Amino acid sequence: MIELQEKGINDITRVTSVILEHRKEASIVCFYGDLGSGKTTLVKELCKQIGVVDDVKSPTFSIVNEYLTKGNEPLYHFDFYRLKSIEEAYDIGVEEYLYSGNLVLIEWPEIVHALLPENRLEVFVTYTDSGLRDYEIKVLA
Repeated sequence: MIELQEKGINDITRVTSVILEHRKEASIVCFYGDLGSGKTTLVKELCKQIGVVDDVKSPTFSIVNEYLTKGNEPLYHFDFYRLKSIEEAYDIGVEEYLYSGNLVLIEWPEIVHALLPENRLEVFVTYTDSGLRDYEIKVLA
């Protein structure tokens, strides 16, 4: 388990660098945290560091956004906040994305927990009363 604390917007780069260090160990990265904790901001910075050429936006209403990197590699960004059941995830073909071998970033993964592969990264974001963000990164294998 890796624990980090963000003191300002510039520290997000440090947090995403740690996530990228473990990218080869797992192609699925799950982001946990309260509404407004900074999950999407973290995903945007991660995509920037990876070299995503598309405009990264929260897929809250579309459920999934597909982006391409400069190397023409697909990356999938999910936001399961609006899903009410795991069946809805099955309906959009989530398993094909999860087992594609491509990088998959998931906000609000709780609803699909039973479908997630064992090899994954879990990133827990907590916004503190003092205005800082605490990050806990778990590498599951």
